[in-house]
Amino acid sequence: MTKQQKSFIWRLAPAIILLLIIIIFFASGLQKLFNFDQLAINYAKIDNYVSQNPLLAPLIAIMIYISATALSFPLAWLLSVSIGLIFGWVTAFIIVLIGATIGASILFLLAQYSFADFFKAKSSKLIKKIAKNFQDGAASYLLFLRLVPLFPFTLVNVVPAILGVNFFTFVWTTALGIIPGVIAYTYAGEGLRSIINIRANACLNNIPPCGQSLTASDLVTKEIIIAISLLGVISLIPIILKIFRPKKWQEN
Repeated sequence: MTKQQKSFIWRLAPAIILLLIIIIFFASGLQKLFNFDQLAINYAKIDNYVSQNPLLAPLIAIMIYISATALSFPLAWLLSVSIGLIFGWVTAFIIVLIGATIGASILFLLAQYSFADFFKAKSSKLIKKIAKNFQDGAASYLLFLRLVPLFPFTLVNVVPAILGVNFFTFVWTTALGIIPGVIAYTYAGEGLRSIINIRANACLNNIPPCGQSLTASDLVTKEIIIAISLLGVISLIPIILKIFRPKKWQEN
């Protein structure tokens, strides 16, 4: 094995370890514990713990959210709703914003370390040109990808790293771009307090609505999604102006 091959394998090691953790997590069935029914049943205990540990509980929540984001947990919206339910939307907003930003940044750095150099060496001239254009308008593109709720959060963490986006640009656009969504989900979570006991009692008696799935669309309205999407379109205005402005402006 050559030195270059060893270096490549060493760079892949963190990504492989992360993949193994994800596989073990889902193979063990632990993801089944993270659902709204379990939250409803244990809400009283969790709420009591938060009341007794007002400083430690938010820190634990931040660490959980960082881990969930870095591990690409597929139901992050449910975690945001749950934190909103437990802490109230103002505190939950801070928790989720910090946790999601740090978790996304960890995944970005991991992808950058493991794949960026390989991508740069193997990509064609066309791909390199696309990457260069993305880098030039990184702030607008990233804000658009964050704001419009159509793109997988994990994908938006990994692809910019591979394309060579500046880390600082990634961090601030992530923190700014996820604000509307974080507010929507944490506020929706706080609103569930009025029905949480109904769900808990239903699960104890094994009757509906226990067992009925809860989706993001049940909590966040179409109007909110449209509003957030419009913010995403607005974020592309600098790119649009750059493309369509007169040539004489571009030459200056």
